[in-house]
Amino acid sequence: MKTLETERLRLERWSVRKDAADLFAYAQDPDVGPNAGWAPHKNIRESKMRIRQIFLPNDTWKIVDKETGRAIGSIGLEPDARRPGIRSMELGYSMAKDYWGRGLMTEAGTAVLEYAFTDLGLEIVTITTGPDNRRSRRVIEKLGFIYEGKLRRAFKIYDGTLRDVLCYSLFRSEWEAAEAARGRT
Repeated sequence: MKTLETERLRLERWSVRKDAADLFAYAQDPDVGPNAGWAPHKNIRESKMRIRQIFLPNDTWKIVDKETGRAIGSIGLEPDARRPGIRSMELGYSMAKDYWGRGLMTEAGTAVLEYAFTDLGLEIVTITTGPDNRRSRRVIEKLGFIYEGKLRRAFKIYDGTLRDVLCYSLFRSEWEAAEAARGRT
């Protein structure tokens, strides 16, 4: 797993021992996890388990604020279950509420998309979110994803509720065209 760096952030591998307290600090917030479908963490043990069982096996980066050195979020690519046999992965992320509205997730997502299309050679990156998660939808739009449609009652969240899923994708050719328009390729 490659460490990625942006102007304000470092994206690097999680450590159970070093990072569980930072994860717990934001994952216990009831405004963070439920937007992504997971329950707020009840204790640091839960945060350690998430790092061990989800972040490390799926090569999920911790998002580190360069200014403070704290882990303030997570971002990762995982297999795209809706497109088997295609060079496609699904992007997912979360961030501490104190850091919302600063463009940091868009900054992290931009770095991960470059990695996905250039280093991994993916053809497609996808992302899903719930209809009520307006902040995430705004990040998705800023990253250049194209809305594909809604899957009704397609995602069961932590409390058993079935949630609609808004589906987006970004083809490598679309990403390359946008990068060229910005003068970055």
